[in-house]
Amino acid sequence: MERRLELVSTVLLALAAVATAWAAYQARQWTGEQSGGYSRATTARLSENRESALANRQVQIDVATFSSWLDAHAQHDTELADFYRQRFRAEFQPAFDAWLATDPFTNPKAPETPFTLPQYKIAAQAQADALEKTAAAASQDAKDANQHADNAMLAVVLFSISLFFAGISAKLHSSRAREVILGLGCAVFLGGLIWIATLPVQLTT
Repeated sequence: MERRLELVSTVLLALAAVATAWAAYQARQWTGEQSGGYSRATTARLSENRESALANRQVQIDVATFSSWLDAHAQHDTELADFYRQRFRAEFQPAFDAWLATDPFTNPKAPETPFTLPQYKIAAQAQADALEKTAAAASQDAKDANQHADNAMLAVVLFSISLFFAGISAKLHSSRAREVILGLGCAVFLGGLIWIATLPVQLTT
């Protein structure tokens, strides 16, 4: 009986030690992935802010030149109106042409401005929207990685407990007590093994 208990204790110590090292490695890998995710999110958000600022400036330019054109048109100053129209940004021109096609000065159902038409598209704003999605996805990846790291740390705790039980069993003189402690150690080890088997594996960061 004593030799069998010693064998179980030795095997449990060896397996639990390996499992603890693996779980700790996974926790470290997922922590690295979490840091990388937040870094990617931060980079994307900085780029998004730059693109959004550019888009806002372009909208202000479009509004300013259109308002100036509208004033010149209202004053029947064809030369000044043409001057402003020639300075429309290329992205604004399709929306302006589509707006003119609705005969806005006589058609009461025409859009009030070109800015509400689908032809008004700003590449910088589209890029900002895409970067926002990229940042959101990277942030979610980081949160998921953090959860995986926490789950791996729970496995570390479970395997460490089984190591403790396996180690303390050798200090007990009662065979019955050793059986109980080793049984608890094996149960905790199996629980940790089942738990970590359900977790995703991260080998690179």
